Amino acid sequence: MAMASSPQTLHASFLCSLAIALLRAGRRSAATHLLTNLPSDPPAHLLRRLLPALAYSGLPAAAIRFRPVSLNAALYSYCRLRMLRPALALLRSSSRPTTVAYNLLLAGFSDHGHGRLAPAVFGEMSKRGVPFDGVTVNTILAGLFRNCEVDEAAGLADMLLRGGRIHGLDVVGWNTLIAGYCRAGDTAMALGVADRMMAQGVPMDVVGYNTLVAGLCRAGEVDAAQGILGTMKDAGVDPNVATYTPFIVEYCRAKGFDEAFDLYEGMVRNGVMPDVVTLSALVAGLCKVGRFSEAYALFREMGKVGAAPNHVTYCTLIDSLAKAGRGKESLSLFGEMVSRGVVMDLVTYTALMDWLGKQGKTDEVKDKLHFAVSDNLSPNVVTYTVLIDALCKAGNVDEAEQVLLEMEKSITPNVVTFSSVINGFVKRGLLDKATGYKRMMEERGINPNVVTYGTLIHGLFKFQGQEAALEMYHKMLSEGIEVNKFVVDSLVNGLRQNGKIEEAVAFFKDMSGRGLSLDHVNFTTLIDGLFKAGDMPAAFKFGQELMDRNMLPDAVVYNVFINCLCMLGKSKEAKSFLTEMRNMSLNPDQSTYNTMIVSHCRKGETAKALKLFHEMKRSSIKPNLITYNILIAGLFESGQVEKAKYLLNEMVSAGFCPSSLTHRRVLQACSQSRRLDVIIDIHEWMMNAGLHADITVYNTLVHVLCCHGMTRKAKVVMEEMLGSGIAPDTITFNALILGHCKSSHLDNAFATYAQMLHQKISPNIATFNTLLGGLEYVGRIGEAGTVLNEMEKIGLEPNNLTYDILVTGYGKQSNKVEAIRLYCEMVGKGFVPKVSTYNALISDFTKAGMMAQAKELFKDMQQRGVHPTSCTYDILVSGWSRFRNGTEVRTILKDMKENGFSPSKGTLSFICRAFSKPGMTWEARRLFKNLYKVWNAEC
Repeated sequence: MAMASSPQTLHASFLCSLAIALLRAGRRSAATHLLTNLPSDPPAHLLRRLLPALAYSGLPAAAIRFRPVSLNAALYSYCRLRMLRPALALLRSSSRPTTVAYNLLLAGFSDHGHGRLAPAVFGEMSKRGVPFDGVTVNTILAGLFRNCEVDEAAGLADMLLRGGRIHGLDVVGWNTLIAGYCRAGDTAMALGVADRMMAQGVPMDVVGYNTLVAGLCRAGEVDAAQGILGTMKDAGVDPNVATYTPFIVEYCRAKGFDEAFDLYEGMVRNGVMPDVVTLSALVAGLCKVGRFSEAYALFREMGKVGAAPNHVTYCTLIDSLAKAGRGKESLSLFGEMVSRGVVMDLVTYTALMDWLGKQGKTDEVKDKLHFAVSDNLSPNVVTYTVLIDALCKAGNVDEAEQVLLEMEKSITPNVVTFSSVINGFVKRGLLDKATGYKRMMEERGINPNVVTYGTLIHGLFKFQGQEAALEMYHKMLSEGIEVNKFVVDSLVNGLRQNGKIEEAVAFFKDMSGRGLSLDHVNFTTLIDGLFKAGDMPAAFKFGQELMDRNMLPDAVVYNVFINCLCMLGKSKEAKSFLTEMRNMSLNPDQSTYNTMIVSHCRKGETAKALKLFHEMKRSSIKPNLITYNILIAGLFESGQVEKAKYLLNEMVSAGFCPSSLTHRRVLQACSQSRRLDVIIDIHEWMMNAGLHADITVYNTLVHVLCCHGMTRKAKVVMEEMLGSGIAPDTITFNALILGHCKSSHLDNAFATYAQMLHQKISPNIATFNTLLGGLEYVGRIGEAGTVLNEMEKIGLEPNNLTYDILVTGYGKQSNKVEAIRLYCEMVGKGFVPKVSTYNALISDFTKAGMMAQAKELFKDMQQRGVHPTSCTYDILVSGWSRFRNGTEVRTILKDMKENGFSPSKGTLSFICRAFSKPGMTWEARRLFKNLYKVWNAEC
């Protein structure tokens, strides 16, 4: 039976507990006064509770009144808490310090990265006459090596040996020197120390040999390490698991898995069982080369050989799987870690955050960061950057900026952090903000890298044009930053999207000629651009070059060929590429099938599209939301309502909720097929199937209804929208205004505009263009001045469409003075008129008999890259026929034929009437002979 505590012990325990409570409450004076009532030699278990509390509170004086052994305990507590300054002060205040006390303090300096201060403390120790021992020397050497003070450590050891202060280093001291040189990467000196050690009669133990083996393996000197292993065995020292593990780690790093597993099997045969470090090294090596199945199988075997996976093993596997895009498996292992109580590190959390961020799951990214902080892990620059990148990719740039501000309170962002923020602003088209962050990082001494510049070049091409993008490119070169594949892709993509495919090809060839290793992505971008520019021979030529470089086309390259051939209407050729793709053992994916399906739907070949859809499912390729959207829209467009509804049901059964994109495509398809009767029904069906009713959905419905002049129904929808708590915006009112204009109810359109202003909803350029279009449609273009004044009031400038409407409107009203004035103003601002605008002007001049001016406009439109239509030619043919100018008519007819057009029946009738007049028989025969050739060619 346990003995009861004495009253003195109970009293001391009570006082100790009360003192600790006072210290935690910050009442240090009261606690110090209370401690004076404690005996000078309280029980050891009370001291173990009290001393850390005193150390935390910075009360060394209160600690040293207890029995002498408590000085060492107090020093140990201070050192464990990294409170080295109070520890030193406590030791200095002691009148009788011991060797052990100084050794404890020196160990504290060494363990917490202040080993370079140890020699000074050692000097103070000597001055106070405190003797030192082997532990003292070994601790000082270890601290210096840990701080990479290699020369100082070696110098101190030599000084002590030469000065006779010590008779010689013991085996621990020699091992410390060997470990220090190995840690510094100086294996030659480490081997030299081992030779000196044995020369002085100190035999090496297993720790020394293992240290040498590990150092040589880290330096990649495996053969030398094998030599040490042989020497070790000859000396009768048995290798252990720590001997073999460095070899296995190095073999895995060099991808020598056969050697690693041979050594592993050999060590097991020799009776040396692997530990968790050995097996974790093998798991990590397999993960590095993507052999996840083998890594996972080995991971599951670990527990069976008595080496259960630790947090390093779990973290390695989780990190590798997440980076390989297998985040679901990572999350499963993460759950297993939690259930087993395995401690997680920041790398694990960061890897999972990165994968979740790439999936767009920003809320879950923030949750993982919260869990990391609750596990007392401090986020580092990588963790914050992963969160910022995830927010930027999800479009939450404002929140990303807030995280950046929070981060800067304790951590300095790096180039990757700023590049992520810049990318976020570029994606939203906010180039001023993006370039502002570039300036900010430069002001802070963080130089933009090639990724930063590549991102900005891509954004400038997209939103500010070629000139700004190329200026940024040249700035990058002036900063001495070399072009990489990412920048090449940004420039080629930007140039080809700006219609500069020849410059893109020249740049691509230049980069290739300079020895830059271009990859599949670079070739795919250029090939795609060439296809879309209509240069099929060049596209196939670069495809051949890709193969000549031993870069076999992958699924993405084939998808580009298939997509571009489909866009050019060459379905048969696309189908042959699909067959060749399979012959190359490449599996078509969702993108491949979606491309083929959309091509058939565009041509109204829904039967062929459905056949591909069923083939896709038979090939175990699950249709995605894009597949269903394409097919459903195609079926509605072709009027196959029941089949479309069936696919809508199948889509929902497959787990896809209709999205706002599905809604828009389906309603537009119903609109194009004139199935106005099903628009409201389909909308309501989608709502019941889980469509989230937001402003986009309601605006789509209102717009489709208004496009067909169904403004009454649109107003009902708007009331329903208001009832759901969704306020109309500019797009909603623009749609209503369009509906009134389509119905020729201009007064209602302007009343809706007034209502819009009354509700403080700002009109945009589309609002005014719609109103102007309505005026032009009903022949009231003369009232355009009022609309233009409204535009000017709110600071909006006319755009290309504004001028097209105005010029066309005045042209139709035969107001040539105003039409030409606006035309000159339009082209003077760099706008290019549409072909319909030119047609209106040319028609007005031909009606007035001003054929010279009409001919001049015809030349001007061609010089500006605007291609005439059949209507343009008909207008000119009719105009010249009116003047019975056979020469000009023949010229226009020839040009018309070369461009693939034929005169309309009305134009033919006009020619007949014009040239059947008396005296025009010969000219009529010539013209009809020419027309016969045209029609014969058409037939």
